[in-house]
Amino acid sequence: MHNSSNIFYEILSRPHILLCFVKEGNKNLQKPWISSSVRRPFLTGLALGLVLLLLPLTTLGQPKDGWVTLLPPSPTPVTESIPPSSQWDSAQTIRVLMGDGSVESMTMADYLWRVVAAEMPASFEPEALRAQSVCARTYSLWKLSAHSHEAEGADICADSSCCQAYTTPEEAATRWGETAKPYTAKLAEAVADTDGQIMTYGGAPIQAVFFSSASGATENAEAVWGRSLPYLVSVDSPEGDEVPNYHSTTTLSADQMRALVEKAAIGADLSADPSGWLTNLVRTSSGRVASIDVGGVTLSGGAARSLFQLRSACFTVTQENGVFTFSVTGYGHGVGLSQYGANAMARSGSTWQDILSHYYTGVTLQTGL
Repeated sequence: MHNSSNIFYEILSRPHILLCFVKEGNKNLQKPWISSSVRRPFLTGLALGLVLLLLPLTTLGQPKDGWVTLLPPSPTPVTESIPPSSQWDSAQTIRVLMGDGSVESMTMADYLWRVVAAEMPASFEPEALRAQSVCARTYSLWKLSAHSHEAEGADICADSSCCQAYTTPEEAATRWGETAKPYTAKLAEAVADTDGQIMTYGGAPIQAVFFSSASGATENAEAVWGRSLPYLVSVDSPEGDEVPNYHSTTTLSADQMRALVEKAAIGADLSADPSGWLTNLVRTSSGRVASIDVGGVTLSGGAARSLFQLRSACFTVTQENGVFTFSVTGYGHGVGLSQYGANAMARSGSTWQDILSHYYTGVTLQTGL
């Protein structure tokens, strides 16, 4: 059965049908008690009314196979065109100093994929990977502003101890094995979904540092590096025993301890009994070691962590019969975003924006600079 719009178009495309309507109306008016003075204006009005009613329908679409194509019941609103995915990242070129001294140029999108693949497990929740992508992008712009590799003709390097970790797609695929294809796409989506998004404080990119796992809370920047930053302050972090090697133990003999201290050349005196080598341990509010005396020399918790090759500065230490046992919780320096904490938040329903706002106090999210 044809709908009303189809019938209307048939009427307009075949004038004789309209005439039939008029003639039929005229027949009904052929009554002796209806005068011609009434009949004629009525029929004229009927004809004009039909034309005025049906004529606008011709503007709703062009005939197709003899029928009118109507507009949708609720017209689609006019909006600005959405830019293609990764438009900002793809427009930026970054020069990366490789381990062999060569410099490779690539888009920011390609660089970020390589960083996220190296820095965070691809098995993590998508929202955690998106948060990591924003961290990596922000940290990259912060490093670019420092011009630390300008002498080498580069913007940033592939050394995690200096800039950020880096891996090639081929290396990542080898590591991922059978999951390489979905993981490759998953990380590309994380980067694209946050295209151009960075964190700023006071209008400038922040030092978006991150680490693996916290011992219940992150650390103030001042406690680790001696410099206070308003967006790098201690906050709670929800990860726990699901983290691989969350609790670890390092054991050192007196001879091993002495060798490490002498190599560091910190001027410590280890001539006394080993029971007195480590003293005056002080903790921060987050539970990490703020300072500890080693052979009479005061070291920060971070320096002690490096000296004794511990996974974090959140540790206790005991000594028995010349053997030192360090019990450690978490992994990393403890400042900024905790990657396993971010993943725990994502599993609980937090968005990447929620995650970043939690770990970086008072920052603003914006597109590029």
